[in-house]
Amino acid sequence: MLNESAYALGANRSCIRDLFEYGRQRAAVVGEENVFDYSLGNPSIPSPPEVNETVHAILQDTDSLLVHGYTSAVGDYATRKAISDDLNARYGALTAPEDFFIGCGAAPELVAVFRALAIPGGELLAIAPYFPEYKPFAEEAGLTFQVVPPDVPSFQIDLDAVKRMITPNTQAILINSPNNPSGVVYTRETLIALRRVITEKIMEYGHTIYLIADEPYRELAYGVEVPFIPHIYSDTIICYSYSKSLSLPGERIGYIYVPGDATESKRLYAAIAGAARAAGHVCAPSLWQKVIARCAHLRPDLKSYDRNRKALYEGLTAMGYEMAKPDGAFYLFIKAPGGDANYFSECAKEKDLLLVPGDGFGCPGYFRICYCVSYEMIQRSLPVFAALMEEFREEE
Repeated sequence: MLNESAYALGANRSCIRDLFEYGRQRAAVVGEENVFDYSLGNPSIPSPPEVNETVHAILQDTDSLLVHGYTSAVGDYATRKAISDDLNARYGALTAPEDFFIGCGAAPELVAVFRALAIPGGELLAIAPYFPEYKPFAEEAGLTFQVVPPDVPSFQIDLDAVKRMITPNTQAILINSPNNPSGVVYTRETLIALRRVITEKIMEYGHTIYLIADEPYRELAYGVEVPFIPHIYSDTIICYSYSKSLSLPGERIGYIYVPGDATESKRLYAAIAGAARAAGHVCAPSLWQKVIARCAHLRPDLKSYDRNRKALYEGLTAMGYEMAKPDGAFYLFIKAPGGDANYFSECAKEKDLLLVPGDGFGCPGYFRICYCVSYEMIQRSLPVFAALMEEFREEE
């Protein structure tokens, strides 16, 4: 006998992965240059040169037993100190190395946090649009997953909906900014207003409500502020990954930050560490911990992403496509002509234009495109977008 929920997750791949695999198959038939694959958020800029140089230096200069051996379960102290020092220098934060748990990427970090907060009957509110994997992560952890409807068309946060949906069972609210899939950055004003709503509900229900900030795109912002959320709301738990900031998605390295002044911070940290232990996610890859210890201060060169962002946003809005301005990450979330994103995406697929419908993100009627692709592909795809828009206009 098998765990049926686990089987269902393993047997049914995400729409994103299915589109990506379809694109690889089509490329073998029609040529890679004729497939316009906007499905997968795989960084397309190289890691900063210092990253590879650091890897080489560590492997050349350090005893292999030290490089590849176990670290402390919560992470090497030098790595945690480097991250703490970097955040303190950038944001005037007052973090300490002991506030950080080094994780195997954002996904297991989120799972550990969810499990740490999963009391009987506990609920997690996720702000739509949201990354689809949040739902299985939360439900497998034992939390009831509740979705706050999207604030269209701005894709900030529907604060009235949050206020209505917080209940005595609400353990935490999950936010993602810069956002996947919308590319929107939550403003300081939005976050301050969210704090007011949460604080009011804490006074009403008499227990802490944590804010979980999933931040793999924090460094991918284009001329706008990405607030350091613990400065706004101290009961914030940050889950961070270097997958996008240093273009290391396959290395699975990041951290959980529990502010020292968060409610029950020591118990919360211990619960997160215990949840990670129970899931087998301790002692993140030691080589990459050593790399981060030397490279935590590095930032990505966003010029190519920004060029792609402008080309698509300006080109598509000129054709009549509607979307919130994407000020961060590497996504556009676009209102589907005709209103049915699944139908629109299927029509696009017939032209080898691969777009992800927004239903899985909690936002039907929109589709996502990832612009971490080549600029040349964008230029080749724009006439296809234009032809699709014209076809849908003719159907009206």
